[in-house]
Order: sequence, then C-alpha cells, then structure tokens
Amino acid sequence: MTLHPEAIGTIPEATVRIARAAFPKGNVYMQMRDELGVVYRDEQFADLFPRCGQLAEAPWRLALVTVMQFAENLTDRQAADGVRGRIDWKYALGLGLSDPGFDFSVLSEFRARLLAGGAEERLLDVMLSWFSERKLLKVRGRQRTDSTGILGAIRVLNRLELVGETLRHALNVLAEVPPNWLKDVIRSDWVERYAKPVSDYHLPYTEAERVAYAERIGEDGRYLLTQVYAVKTRPELRQLPAIEILRQVWLQAFWQDENDRLHWRTPGNQPPIDQCIVSPYDLTRPCGSKT
Repeated sequence: MTLHPEAIGTIPEATVRIARAAFPKGNVYMQMRDELGVVYRDEQFADLFPRCGQLAEAPWRLALVTVMQFAENLTDRQAADGVRGRIDWKYALGLGLSDPGFDFSVLSEFRARLLAGGAEERLLDVMLSWFSERKLLKVRGRQRTDSTGILGAIRVLNRLELVGETLRHALNVLAEVPPNWLKDVIRSDWVERYAKPVSDYHLPYTEAERVAYAERIGEDGRYLLTQVYAVKTRPELRQLPAIEILRQVWLQAFWQDENDRLHWRTPGNQPPIDQCIVSPYDLTRPCGSKT
C-alpha cells in the first residue's frame, strides 16, 4: 500500500445531525473530536508506507481506531464493525453515514507496519505531545504507559478470537458429517459457547481472564482433536481441512507441559509472526502480511 496524505476535512453534516440526535450531550468520542480536534495526521506515518502501490486507508483514522479499540477491549473484527456501524465512531473519524469502513485485516496490517518500522510508541508519543500542547498534562517525572502494551493487548484479543473461531469452524464442519458423528462427542456447554461467532461476544478484559478463557477453549479443542484421531473414528475425518487447520492453530497457540496440561503461549513462546495462521477461513493471508 502507498500513502498519499490528504487534508482532514470537517465532519459531514448528516453525520453531525444524527450523532447529535443520538447523543444530545455527546459522548467521550464526540467530545474528543470536538475539544481536541484530530489527534493524528497522515504525515506522521508517511515513513511506514512505500511511495507506490495500492492506496492505503488513512493512517490517522487507523491510529485513532486502534486507540478506541484498546479502550473498549475490542478485536479487529469488532473494531471494524464499529467503524462501519457506530455513529459516535463515524463522528470521531469524520466519516459519512454510508461509509462502508474497511476490512478488519487492515488494522492488523497497520500494527505490523508500526512494529516493523520501530514506530510502536508513536501512537502514545503523538497523543502525549498533543495533550501537553493543550496543557491537559503536567510534567510529573518519567512514568508513562508503553504503546507496545496497547498493540500487544489487541493482538492477544485477536489470538483469542482466532482460536475460538477456529474451533467453531471445525465444529460446524463436523456437524455436517453423516451420520451425525459430532452428537456423540460434543459436550453440553459447547452449544452456548460456540453457537455464535466469537466476535459477537465481549472478550475478557484482564490478562488472567484472557488466559483462563483461552485455555478453556484450548482444552475443548484438544478434546475434539483427541476424538477425531481416536482409532475407532473414521480416518476421513482427519483429512478434513478444518481439522488440519484446528491442529495447526492449536500448535501455534498452545503448548503442553510434562503433566499434560495445556498452556496459552506467551509472546516469547510463539512461532514467527509471518508463519502464523490468522483465519480458519482464509489461509492465503499470513499474519503480518503487507499488501
């Protein structure tokens, strides 16, 4: 993708009218836009994009979406849905009511550019500078929050969505296998847990809750793989692409200790980012790929 910085215009009139009707007193995102204006600008990210190629989504919007995404503990898919459907987000981003937004994968690509360019702290540095200029912050020493934590937390949410959606995909495929093989192995709480897309749920906020949630999914997936690979199970089930994807995602997301306990992989114990599967539905997009 290539970047051609453009001047940031005003919020479309229709967006302002509907947003004011929905939030007469405003909300945090509308107040942010009204009182602070636009925090980020395309020029601040120009060094991360090539000079030729497909036009990139406006980096200032992607930066702001990333911050709002972190504030609400959203996955990429949920954040992209917010851009597409939430009037307060459209207001903050200066988008028209009919603007379709962008594919959720664009957010992952933007973060990959930040990390590859050593610019992971730029989101926070720009915001702190903006606040300081408006005397909203006072100098109180060197303590600060690391932008890397924002990017890392969002990536954890995306990994949680990946494992949950991979297991849900495998269950849906196995549900179509005659003569209804899955009904003899499925556990009673799986219907409630995996009936809907993972993006429909608000995922856990604290690190401990995320790990516990991930490892619960991990145990469910391991149990399903054990049943599929059992000697009595028809061998053609093991050849299903959804099962092979499940097996590979579990290898990249979990590790097993000497006591046979499954653990969620930490950042220092993960496979290279460019070798990761990022979707059970599209294996043509490796993690961190750039277009």
